[in-house]
Amino acid sequence: MVYASILVLLVSFTGLSQAVLPTSWSFTTTTLPTGWTESEVLFYTASGNTPPAKKFDSTGDNLIIHFASNPGNLTYYLAGNSFSGGTFTVEESEFGTVWTTLHTHTAPPAGTYTQYTDVPLSASRYIRFIYTNKVSGNIGLDDVNIAAGAATPAQEINVKQGATTILNGGTYTMSSPVSTMTPTTFTVENLGTANTLNISSATISGTNAADFSVASSPSSVAANSTGNLVVNFTPASAGTRTAVLTIASNDADEASYVINLNGIGGSFATEPSAQPTNMVLSNVKTYRLAGSFTPSASASGYLVLRKKGSAITGVPVDGTTYQRGDIVGDAQVVFSANATSFVPNNIVASTGYYFAVYAYNGSGSNINYLTTSPLTGNVTTPATMMPSNYYNGINTGSTSFVADLHNLTNPHTMQFYSNYGNYMVKGFAARDTTLDRRVITCVYSGENKIYIEPFDFTAVGYSREHTYCHSWMPTNPAQSLPEYNDYHHLFPTNQDDVNALRSNYPLGEVVTVQQTYLGCKFGQDANGNTVFEPRDEHKGDAARAMMYETICYTTVSGNTWALPSSQNQAILKQWHFNDLPDSWEISRNDYIDSLQSNRNPFVDSVDFVCYVNFSNMTYEPNGCTASVEEMLNDGFIVYPNPAKNELNLHVDATTISSYEIVDVQGRVVLSSEVNNQILVKLNIASLKAGTYIVKALTPYGVATRSIVIE
Repeated sequence: MVYASILVLLVSFTGLSQAVLPTSWSFTTTTLPTGWTESEVLFYTASGNTPPAKKFDSTGDNLIIHFASNPGNLTYYLAGNSFSGGTFTVEESEFGTVWTTLHTHTAPPAGTYTQYTDVPLSASRYIRFIYTNKVSGNIGLDDVNIAAGAATPAQEINVKQGATTILNGGTYTMSSPVSTMTPTTFTVENLGTANTLNISSATISGTNAADFSVASSPSSVAANSTGNLVVNFTPASAGTRTAVLTIASNDADEASYVINLNGIGGSFATEPSAQPTNMVLSNVKTYRLAGSFTPSASASGYLVLRKKGSAITGVPVDGTTYQRGDIVGDAQVVFSANATSFVPNNIVASTGYYFAVYAYNGSGSNINYLTTSPLTGNVTTPATMMPSNYYNGINTGSTSFVADLHNLTNPHTMQFYSNYGNYMVKGFAARDTTLDRRVITCVYSGENKIYIEPFDFTAVGYSREHTYCHSWMPTNPAQSLPEYNDYHHLFPTNQDDVNALRSNYPLGEVVTVQQTYLGCKFGQDANGNTVFEPRDEHKGDAARAMMYETICYTTVSGNTWALPSSQNQAILKQWHFNDLPDSWEISRNDYIDSLQSNRNPFVDSVDFVCYVNFSNMTYEPNGCTASVEEMLNDGFIVYPNPAKNELNLHVDATTISSYEIVDVQGRVVLSSEVNNQILVKLNIASLKAGTYIVKALTPYGVATRSIVIE
């Protein structure tokens, strides 16, 4: 049939593009050489045998090199950075599945790059550098080189389909209409340089062997030459048809070269007869949970869907391959693979999560889902992970309240600024989006930045913003101290359009706008001070992060970590109450606690801010009863004063709903509703000269100020 001649053959195989030996990399660019893969793009830009160098900072971080021929010596430079107690391993493998150790490093030289030489086996085709177990510190790797080994004088078989090598034991998938023959040509290579590769047989066996046949096969392949082997596939019925192709030759170490044939008759693979069973949702926290299930004997893979708040009704469509982050009806894909466990991202507190698992067979356009009665489960995350007795020693009525709160938050476990991408972005802030991509939000502007893993700050154009500016810190310019690295006040932001705009300016309410980027503003406040204003959704978060930094580090290094004089604490406290902690911020606090072993107390107890004067880090015994009125009056700006014909009213960090002007006899001489304005302009030309009291009604109370009219 005509359509048989244009049938697309689908290939699935184990293996990677291969490097040609010799191969080397000195990590001068982020573009990997052919055959090299890494779990995360991380570099030491200022160190190395010659900078930069590859950086390993977490357990499991790895660099893998896949090459095509016998290796010679492996050489590399290695150094430790505050490394202690852990294990860094160099490994080799023939097929990339079973690894054996070449070299175990438990005490790499501290800060000094030292060259090592290891000798891989001639049969190895993979080298892996892996941070096997991190206790503390990181590893730097530089100038890796694998020399070419001795040429293979004997016969050596290799099989390709098109340009892709199918490893011994690998799988090739093909499809054809039922009862229609479709041929597939495999290329048999002899990588040997001296002897002829003799092929004694090419046979088909297995469950559906009758649907496959070897149409032609070379009897021999000369050194450094190739021959064609053709397999015909004629499916007797629709669905999945499997068989095994075995090529027997005089190859010394691969006398039987096996390729698993996965044939699809018609449009789709065979539909699974049963769904998986026994879903278990475990390790449920405010920021993470895990799921697992018992596999179905009739399925080759599983599509896991997730939805917040209610049961899933979305159903996958046969012939459609979904990737993590894709949308299926009312749900999002967690993963599509043959695994039976999953750990979804973007988990927050006090939220119900529903899951549905669909079994499938096949891949690509022939994938076939069992779309009825999926395995389902649901769980609700806790409201907080805060221990019930965490603040037992804290009393807002105590004169030592500020010191007690400081001692509760400090000291703590310091994490590294350089690990923020792996821990805070990958581990918490990143969310799935379509086509197996991730998205991260700039907290100041609300910009959603889509990227493909691994996350790299430079490539994405983002930074780790210090909410409490580095230049404000008494210990500036030091960058190795806990206050610089503290995750509680670090957030992801767009570097050029937002972080550079904020610079080290205080946060405030912009009245005269100079520049904007999505939800954030830059300009002057009502007093003419230059300030940066985040989007409304982050104002409370930013305030609590900044206040945390002061309470955590006050008295550290003999300094009082108060807010600088340019930063109005009244605005921060108003933002704090206007934008109370939501489920995301609560989860973030819990997650950072799991890393640093300390919490942001102003997320856990919103009233704590009332008892701290953040301008000098002293105790406020009257709490919010006095401080709200004081903040309103402190932030009430009336100008000009004295005034003649016009008067302007502004209350920092809030709006004015109405005003009145009262004379010295207590009579209201001017008043009006103004519908929640930030800046109110009055015509006072009708008022006589004298002293008056101006009152502005806000959502938090009345602000008052005495004025003189000339």
